[in-house]
Amino acid sequence: QAVDQQSFSFIIDHYSVIGSRTCSPYANLCGGPIMAILDTDYMTLTRFIIQEQSKFPNATGELTQLMNGIQTATKAVSNAVRRAGFTHLYGLTGSSNVQGEEVKKLDVLANKLFINMLSSSYSTCLMVSEEDEQAIVVDSEKQGKYIVCFDPLDGSSNIDCMGSIGSIFTILRRPGDANGAVHADEALQSGRNIVAAGYALYGSATILVLSVGTGVHGFALDSSVGEFILTHPNIQISPRGNIYSINEGYASHWDEAITEYIHEKKFPKSGKPYALRYIGSMVADVHRTLLYGGIFLYPATKKATSGKLRLLYECYPMAFLVEQAGGTASTGHMHVLDIQPKHIHERTPIILGSREDVAEVVTLIKKHEAKA
Repeated sequence: QAVDQQSFSFIIDHYSVIGSRTCSPYANLCGGPIMAILDTDYMTLTRFIIQEQSKFPNATGELTQLMNGIQTATKAVSNAVRRAGFTHLYGLTGSSNVQGEEVKKLDVLANKLFINMLSSSYSTCLMVSEEDEQAIVVDSEKQGKYIVCFDPLDGSSNIDCMGSIGSIFTILRRPGDANGAVHADEALQSGRNIVAAGYALYGSATILVLSVGTGVHGFALDSSVGEFILTHPNIQISPRGNIYSINEGYASHWDEAITEYIHEKKFPKSGKPYALRYIGSMVADVHRTLLYGGIFLYPATKKATSGKLRLLYECYPMAFLVEQAGGTASTGHMHVLDIQPKHIHERTPIILGSREDVAEVVTLIKKHEAKA
């Protein structure tokens, strides 16, 4: 069908843009002229996973199935977040989760979506959710070889004010010596056993950041084609940044090392002070740290000596991504990924980001402990 110049201009003005490339839902109307500026060779998330899978001759394809389930869940959550005001999903349910946190309506929806999409992928045998006290064993006829630990909606305190929120996940393989019925303690593995990890950030756009152990890559959700498209290949975190991210409301409860470090960043003897950026959603704060460098801290305090963030589905995946991007993630005493968990909802302090910034904090912690 012929398209006149006025209509053609309208189409041009209403593309969705991905990086420097454009895509139009009206491409089939336009023929030759418009095709010259369209991307006809998308690197979708599914295509990327299949490409990575081909590097391993013995791969069964289960990880691809699992990632399809995860990306379907994140697409559905993204849509729910965007339409929450119209569908009455803001507000509380009136109950609390295992963490003692008030449960938001979107928390419940996101949790159900992840559980349903993962269990129906036929690739997972065990799930650990931030919202459920007990681990979830998948029905035997649907079981696969992977274990998934996830926070279906991180930063949910930001929901009602439309702040950035996200989903986080860790993928582990069922231990090779495990036989028979699946048990919850099979999820209690070292972070060095992680097969893949990632997060989805629901903000001005929806982006899924993923590592399968071969670097870190970001995929933006393009609503015009309904797919996650590679937009941030091979993310690398700078050796040092100029941003620190911490909840300063707890300053009176910090130990001396953290207090000294933050004071040095705010009032340096020379050079410019670091900028404070803190959103209150781990996904959003870590995403910024990955892209811009710097440091994110959620340390132990005098009141919370074990930290606040959960190991399996918050600290593990973020530590894995940061290390894959060339950064460091520490508790202040050891690498986060070297922890051997004892409980599925175990908490840990975490300091992550640019390796030189993290090393500076760890050095201060050792100095103050030596004085004690």
